[in-house]
Amino acid sequence: MWSDLAPVGRSASSGGYFRQPFASAERELAAWFVEQAEARGLRLESDATGNVVAWWDAGAGAGVLTGSHLDSVLDGGAYDGPLGVVSALAAVDALRARGFAPQRPLGVSVFVEEEGSRFGLACLGSRLASGALTWSAAAGLRDRDGVALADVVEGGGPALLEGVGAFVELHVEQGRDLVDRDAPVGVASEIWPHGRYRFDFAGEANHAGTTRMADRRDPMLTYAMTALAANKQARLADQRATFGRLEVTPNGTNAVPSHVTAWLDARCSSEAALASLVDAVTRQAAERAGRDGTTLTVTPESVSGAVAFGLDLGLDVPVIPTAAGHDAGILAAAGIPTAMLFVRNPSGVSHSPAETAEPADCLAGVEALADVLERLAS
Repeated sequence: MWSDLAPVGRSASSGGYFRQPFASAERELAAWFVEQAEARGLRLESDATGNVVAWWDAGAGAGVLTGSHLDSVLDGGAYDGPLGVVSALAAVDALRARGFAPQRPLGVSVFVEEEGSRFGLACLGSRLASGALTWSAAAGLRDRDGVALADVVEGGGPALLEGVGAFVELHVEQGRDLVDRDAPVGVASEIWPHGRYRFDFAGEANHAGTTRMADRRDPMLTYAMTALAANKQARLADQRATFGRLEVTPNGTNAVPSHVTAWLDARCSSEAALASLVDAVTRQAAERAGRDGTTLTVTPESVSGAVAFGLDLGLDVPVIPTAAGHDAGILAAAGIPTAMLFVRNPSGVSHSPAETAEPADCLAGVEALADVLERLAS
């Protein structure tokens, strides 16, 4: 299965992946998942947004769900998302090879637009599937080319998560905790609170050569100081702050910009720490804007609170926190008992072509996931 996925959406120059939602590479993977589910005799159920669940209909009662996503960040790694889908299908194979007869329905899910790389809202599919976000609120979201989500998918029901009693997501680790512990598999204790905030800096366009420095109202200067302030505040508090996306108008080499839009990704160990960090960065940015003759508007685009995973998996493996967001966090917040498994990443690098995992560790992850599903579906 892994060799099937490896070439799809891969850049020949960087080796990274471009699997943006509802575009050709991601749709090819979605079709591949349907083929894999049908080959296993699983019953497919989907909603009008593109979320899919392949059900092993067995037993009765609340279903046990596993799975992840198939989309990627821009120039992303191979494992973030797809490892959880492939491992879920492999775990079904492993359970059948054991002769296991589930006493509850078992499903493998694929949620769309987990990364937010196209429409700007992370975990978009699981937010819609869980009811955390309404279709009317999501329909107007637009990608960088101005295409609205409603122009791409119809949106709406059915409610895929009705009757789901537990969700387990397997994911490649996005850090080095398991490397330091010399452990192939771990369990998540929690997801840190995190948010995305749009900073709009407005100034006055002018000529780069003829405008005296004292006469400028340059929003790029305000942004530059803000990026440095975010770095300093996060380091002082031992938290996370990143400006990773920037749009400049008119974006000319010989022009002072009139407008700069930058997106802050902030992640903290507590909701109070997150609020404090964003407030500190915003305050310093506003003070600098006053000195630069620019203006600042800050808009929270998505903010997720802390998620604690309390589902007992019965595994004797390390328990570690994560500062990355996941569909599991959305389902947990919706009241579904949820857990996460992590597979060791030797590089410790994620959201990058350098992201990796060893086959032996991936197989250990499959066995651990199969053990968990057997426990939950018994």
